[in-house]
Amino acid sequence: MDNVYIAATATSPEIDFRFDQNLLSMKGESYPENAAAFYAPIVEQLRAYLATRQGAAVTANIALAYFNSSSTKMLFSIFDALDQSAEDGNGIEVNWYYDEEDETIFEFGEELKADFTSIVFNDRPITT
Repeated sequence: MDNVYIAATATSPEIDFRFDQNLLSMKGESYPENAAAFYAPIVEQLRAYLATRQGAAVTANIALAYFNSSSTKMLFSIFDALDQSAEDGNGIEVNWYYDEEDETIFEFGEELKADFTSIVFNDRPITT
């Protein structure tokens, strides 16, 4: 399976899914005009990749400084795929990076941790 790289724009995050290394990264801001159109192929490729893993250790580094409500819905789709993969026997570890002073991003991470309990979730505060 080919790796996925999408450069960040002013309204969409950098996506760097290195499937050959079991390393998934997202960073930047996410408020594309059509979040479903932006994220749908990413979620599809992620699900296809995860379906090929058995007993793998997969790490996801998520560092989103801002995301809008439509991006939130798509992020839940990504985390749902990761959680299902963890339930299927893969070791899924998420490093959730957030600005120490940004309670909104921190609290969203806490919500993800509560909703997707099969994922090992690490809070990673960034000091600014």
